[in-house]
Amino acid sequence: MHDQGVVVSVNVTPSLVAAWFHRLFTHPVIEIDGQEQATRWGTTEVTVAPGEHLISVFFRYRWQQHTRLAESTQEFSTETGVRRVDITARLGPRNGSRFRIGTPSVHR
Repeated sequence: MHDQGVVVSVNVTPSLVAAWFHRLFTHPVIEIDGQEQATRWGTTEVTVAPGEHLISVFFRYRWQQHTRLAESTQEFSTETGVRRVDITARLGPRNGSRFRIGTPSVHR
């Protein structure tokens, strides 16, 4: 059986204080290795090849197409034999806060 890649599960959440606002007026964006992924607030799964990767998480207002608000970036790696990597990105509570990307959790 050949390697199908590693599933990266990214849970993107707004702060509790402003969750209602973000769910109505914004949408999060996940970018892995320069490729934007279709996503929404909650969990999104993306398959990547084993190796080094760069994830960026940001949001846009629904009427915007290119803005990168509250952006944070982090490197992570996957290796052969890893089935899944879980990553959490939480938006801070204040206007101007960035996403906090947690340490990836690896599942073999």
